Amino acid sequence: MGRQRMVMTKTHTKRLRNAAIIGLVLLVLYVFLRHPDRDSDSLRSTAATLNDIPNGRGSSAEKPPTRPKLSPELLNSRLMASQQCADTFPGLTKEIDDAVTKGPFTLTKTGELGPLLARIKDGKLYILQSTRRADLSAEMLQHRSASLHQIAAALLTAPHPSEIPDTVFALNHRDEPAEASFSYSRPADPALNQPGRGYFPMPHFSFWSWPLPFIGSFARAAAAMRDLEEGKDGNDTTTATPPLSWRDKDTRAVWRGTAHFNNVRAGRMRQELLRTAAGQPWSDIEPLQWTDGGANASNALAVEDFCRRRYVVHTEGITYSGRFQFHQLCVSVVLTPPLAWMQHLTHLVRPVFSYDLPSLALVAGDDEKSRSSDIIKKKTTTIERKLRPPKTYDNGVHEKLHLAPLPRPPGYHEDDEEKGPNMVFVAPDWSDLESVVAWLEAHPRAAEGIARRQRALFHGRGYFSPAAEMCYWRAALRGWARAVRYGDGIAALGLGVPWEEFSLKEMHR
Repeated sequence: MGRQRMVMTKTHTKRLRNAAIIGLVLLVLYVFLRHPDRDSDSLRSTAATLNDIPNGRGSSAEKPPTRPKLSPELLNSRLMASQQCADTFPGLTKEIDDAVTKGPFTLTKTGELGPLLARIKDGKLYILQSTRRADLSAEMLQHRSASLHQIAAALLTAPHPSEIPDTVFALNHRDEPAEASFSYSRPADPALNQPGRGYFPMPHFSFWSWPLPFIGSFARAAAAMRDLEEGKDGNDTTTATPPLSWRDKDTRAVWRGTAHFNNVRAGRMRQELLRTAAGQPWSDIEPLQWTDGGANASNALAVEDFCRRRYVVHTEGITYSGRFQFHQLCVSVVLTPPLAWMQHLTHLVRPVFSYDLPSLALVAGDDEKSRSSDIIKKKTTTIERKLRPPKTYDNGVHEKLHLAPLPRPPGYHEDDEEKGPNMVFVAPDWSDLESVVAWLEAHPRAAEGIARRQRALFHGRGYFSPAAEMCYWRAALRGWARAVRYGDGIAALGLGVPWEEFSLKEMHR
């Protein structure tokens, strides 16, 4: 009896062990089959990602996206609560979070020509101090008014007015960012953005309106770009238009701008661009020929027409460039030196540097598989970098050619169709611009992939949508209220002038 019980116990133990082993194997198979690409994705090189086919013909495009497509109704909603904002637009508020993390800063009363001071109390906007209209240009008045309209709209559409705490803030509507203020950009150089500075990047004023004949509002331009890139439905064949294909886009690199709008740390970047591109067959690069006292330009392009080109050259201006976000809505490759100024969503840029392009070609192979490896290697040597030493200009201005790359935002969620670079950084002196354009033309799948990833992120994921704009503003006001400390003179400013009254005086005085 004892021996039989022992045999049964051994048999039972053996069965349990076998069952456990089988269960473990099944669990491993389940995990692997559920996430078959986890290991391969972690080993996938940037080169392979760069050469993914972007428009539904390649393996990556055949995988279903991990996040649902966002509807136009959702992206046009200005009524999202804070948690819905965070769920819909991951990584949207990184600039705000970073500013708060840097610790408190002190807001003091500014002079007559300083940033505008405003108060939020019980969900309403009041103006405490502002520069006189006589001391501002028409353009500055427009920028200030447009940004205040954005803030007023964010307060008006807040689902719960109490979610915006009472606070006093400074709004700087000039190109040059100011410490302890909402500004259109901040320095990318970490040495210039230390704790206590209080830089809070805000959405560009064009999200309300930019009254130039070739730009208009961001909403107008975005709709025109959608009609170009995605086609336009019509009641008949005369009004309907098909999407603009990559094959049909102009292959010349395009730029329009004012030649002398350079940042002091960048030397003569725009003049160097014009010199490099002058008379080149790959170039449609021209300085704007201003007319009507600067209200228009004879050779200007409507901002949506940049989307008709495969390659759009971007330059920063005195600081940031207000046209940057318009270019990010195109299925075009933006070519720019490393960025020195961070706007409110610049952290979403994922650049590939020009000096990485040859190695990418060697690893990933040429677009035409029938071509020999010798031809591939020959092509990869065509990017020439002759970065000259920095120059010293008049008044002690030193050119800065080496700028730090942008980090990828931590925790940012990547969909399959958004992986990989969405922009190309070229040499700050443009010495490799021609070679980069030639390389992209020789690798059309890679070029189109970069271009499509850009629009898939900024348009498809809605980061430039009205919903994201309102979400950002409300988060910015909450973040500001957490970090600000009030210096002398702020308490004595009183309640201020209601925004509604101030805005009428702005327009009709």
